[in-house]
Amino acid sequence: MKIDLEPTGKVISSIGSTAFTANLSTALKDIAPFDFMVVFGYLGSRKPLDLYDDFTPAKRKVHVEDYQEGPYLLDPYYNATTIPIESGLYRLSDLAPDRFYQGEYFRNYYSQTGLAEEVAYFINLPDSANVIVSLMRTKKVFSAREMRELGKYQPVALSACQKHWPDLALNFRDPDDKVLVEGRARSLEFALHEFGKGLLTPREREVVEFTLKGHSAAAVGKILEISPGTVRIHRRNIYNKLRISSQGELFSGFIDTMLEQPAV
Repeated sequence: MKIDLEPTGKVISSIGSTAFTANLSTALKDIAPFDFMVVFGYLGSRKPLDLYDDFTPAKRKVHVEDYQEGPYLLDPYYNATTIPIESGLYRLSDLAPDRFYQGEYFRNYYSQTGLAEEVAYFINLPDSANVIVSLMRTKKVFSAREMRELGKYQPVALSACQKHWPDLALNFRDPDDKVLVEGRARSLEFALHEFGKGLLTPREREVVEFTLKGHSAAAVGKILEISPGTVRIHRRNIYNKLRISSQGELFSGFIDTMLEQPAV
């Protein structure tokens, strides 16, 4: 790939300024056109920071505002920050669970985005913070050639982002300067506990978590080292205890519980 030096030069020269993300978007569009770009900052399970987006107001509500209210906890990109994984370029499908596209997160939330595909640069930062630069298309997926070209640009994109956001973790502080690295660092566990409080066993809460993320019974069984049949029994017991009859109700109940958590 022959890098166009002009947009790349603007990216480098604007590091540390408000023009950086817009210049990065322009440079990346020269490589592989896309419809939208959004940059989220993550630290533990804290509410993601919207560092940049170019959505219309209506699309911003779905992609940013609704996402920040709880669905991000089931997002494959967010979940990759908890592993963690190496910095690099990833398709969403590279990180998604085996039944992601049949799961309730996809059907109840992600399908509303109207995206054909999302690919992202995943950037590890100091103090366990992460930046994810997502490139989104509404009509067609990125071709293998486009992915190769975006991959070749990876050293520039990652290095520039690391230099632009070296202290991102500091943005997750309280106004009184208390570090929020711990805080609600286990908010997914807290939400699951509150969702089934007094009803579900620890193992059943684990089954709920991986089911909501889009794992099949076979995949959940492999993760928890139990048989798929045992997973299905747990699911039936969960539905009976929560007095629900579908995975859609399970997802809705979880999101409602997330929204009831006190803001920090």
